[in-house]
Amino acid sequence: MARILLVHTGGTLGMAGRRPEALRPAAFFRTLRRRAPELFELAEVDLELFSNLDSAEMQPELWSRLAALLYRRLPRYDGAVVTHGTDTLAYTASALSFLLPGLPKPVVLTGSQRPLGEIRSDARLNLVDSVICALRGPPEVTVCFDSHLYRGNRVRKVKVAEYDAFDSPNFPPLGVLGVEARFEPGLRPARRFRLLERLEPSVFVLKVFPGLEPSLARALLPGIKGLVVEAYGSGNFPVSPRLGRPLRPLFREARERGIPVVVVSEANRNGVDLALYESGAAALAEGAIGGGDMTPAAAVVKLMHALAYFRGRAEVRAYLEKNVAGEHS
Repeated sequence: MARILLVHTGGTLGMAGRRPEALRPAAFFRTLRRRAPELFELAEVDLELFSNLDSAEMQPELWSRLAALLYRRLPRYDGAVVTHGTDTLAYTASALSFLLPGLPKPVVLTGSQRPLGEIRSDARLNLVDSVICALRGPPEVTVCFDSHLYRGNRVRKVKVAEYDAFDSPNFPPLGVLGVEARFEPGLRPARRFRLLERLEPSVFVLKVFPGLEPSLARALLPGIKGLVVEAYGSGNFPVSPRLGRPLRPLFREARERGIPVVVVSEANRNGVDLALYESGAAALAEGAIGGGDMTPAAAVVKLMHALAYFRGRAEVRAYLEKNVAGEHS
């Protein structure tokens, strides 16, 4: 039989609790064998307990450890499934896509909106679909949820209380698991499989909103090494000094301090074009980097990765503008 590595990190899928009590991490593997025995008919599944955390507790250090585990263990398997809480799943999927370049086999992240032990759980189907994706899907980091397979660094969590919790607004699904399971080719490994697990977490995300005080934003700069600005529309923000809250000085001071700034859009669909409007052009003039249609999660993790491996401003910019793992169009 084919061999699949199933790595459990925690999340709702493996939790227990009688509502309305709070859900908590539980003994996942015992529940898995009882509630989803068909997984072990699809493949020889080896279980690995990485952690048993609510995904709100996932941190960059854990992404690095998880990537190292997959790099070490994956050569002995046909693919891997990682169970994960939904709240930060998009961040972990994005991180693994950058930390494991040249991935030769599928790594599929999944989770659920209800615990596996509950009667109306979506966990069982997500697990079965994910094992099928790990056996037949494209060799890259993906997210399988509600019978759809998405590129991992393209997903956003869009719903809290419905089973179709994830979407990939700017990139089509890599697979649909209906009566038949259909898959797209996905990424082709262009280089040898490597582990690049270092990350620099001193990054901040600044969301632009009406009334944002530039002085508060600039006060952040001494304590960070990189900044992601989630701007309006195609990359817009206030620039008029007449109205008292222009953000161009923030970009100027970041440039003077050598802090790279990546601009992404608060809009789910389409992306940033800094050359389109006056404020975007001002950001470009101060050295900002347009994130295109990258999700905020992908931009944050990619900036952490760039800061860990590149020192010069030109090198960091080149890496951030390059399409490394299919993260932008």
